[in-house]
Amino acid sequence: METSTRQSYLDWLRVAAIAGVLFYHAARPFMVDDPWHVNNATGSEVLTELAFWLSRFRMHLLFFISGAVTWFMMRRRTGGAFVGLRFRRLFIPLVAGMFLIVPPQVYMERVANGFTGNFGDFYARVLQFRPYPEGDFSWHHLWFIVYLFLYDLLLAPFFAWAASPKGKAFAEKLRWLAEGKRVYWLMLPSVIWFSVMALPYPATNDLIHDYCFFLYWLLFVLAGFLCMMQPALMESLERNRRLSLGAAFLLLVFVNYFRWNDIELESWLPDWESHPFTYLWIARWPLLSWCWVMALTGYGKRYLSRLKPVPDYVIQSVYPFYILHQTVIVIVAYYVVQTSDTIGMKYLFVTITSLLVSVFIIHLFIRPFGWARFLMGMKLRGGKAKTPVAAERPQPQVS
Repeated sequence: METSTRQSYLDWLRVAAIAGVLFYHAARPFMVDDPWHVNNATGSEVLTELAFWLSRFRMHLLFFISGAVTWFMMRRRTGGAFVGLRFRRLFIPLVAGMFLIVPPQVYMERVANGFTGNFGDFYARVLQFRPYPEGDFSWHHLWFIVYLFLYDLLLAPFFAWAASPKGKAFAEKLRWLAEGKRVYWLMLPSVIWFSVMALPYPATNDLIHDYCFFLYWLLFVLAGFLCMMQPALMESLERNRRLSLGAAFLLLVFVNYFRWNDIELESWLPDWESHPFTYLWIARWPLLSWCWVMALTGYGKRYLSRLKPVPDYVIQSVYPFYILHQTVIVIVAYYVVQTSDTIGMKYLFVTITSLLVSVFIIHLFIRPFGWARFLMGMKLRGGKAKTPVAAERPQPQVS
């Protein structure tokens, strides 16, 4: 059974997903008709398409991997110990990020839009705790941590039950889904939910009003957990990887045909908002995302398992990198978009510089200090890195 030891392909997939987040956010200042915190004077259709493609699966994959890795966390922990771990590695970094990491990027956005005060003047506005965008207090890209923390709290009783001897019978029942192509039934609940709820309740990332996406993301976490709870499901994803990739490719072509030719549903159906076909039309988005997640997971299990394990240094650094990267990108991009260089050179510079600056900050100012490691959710110094047992290794916090 592969549920007793760490699966290195999950670590490689997580690193790849975080790299995708970096490439995506570095492209945001250059997107066409989609303004961000700081923006270039002109946009790039190529970078817009790159960001669009990455947006189809990057967060979906991170939530799925988070659920899969949660199985390992529960192998040697009680539900209470699991909640305590998530409080330390998710809630503490969230609070620290909202007061230390996010304000500089909001400040750069305000400066780009005409604010003339210094950072001290701006930070006084942050402490007014008026929610963004009307105010300046926000969790910005850390919304992922907020959602994941709440999912872990809500699902902790189920996770604990599933990892106990009582859950073995349920795990065996899941084997039915691993036969043939039945693994694709895992996507059905989220596809139905998204198709019904996405139109009246678009994404907000503010938690309170995110009626559609709060449950949508949770279903990816739960699916990842179930796939690791019953290894046959992961084996099915590996076995069906070509079908998943083929479906993902064809769906992407289908979606882009309509996007690139400016063909809108309302041109066919004047009453499209209330027409039953609209639900099938909306379903193309979650279907596309699921096919990419399943394809990447299947190919990752097939080929990334052959690689050496991700170095422990990278395992521990990827979470603070996620917390830092967007703020660094916004600061770097604020100055880069003011230059006269080509968009390609600007994007390359923003990506490489943001990567290096984030890595240097982690290496020089976070890793050496216990208090900084604590605030960033890293494993504290003093413990040995335990490679064989998944529940004891540094956990993927941002996936």
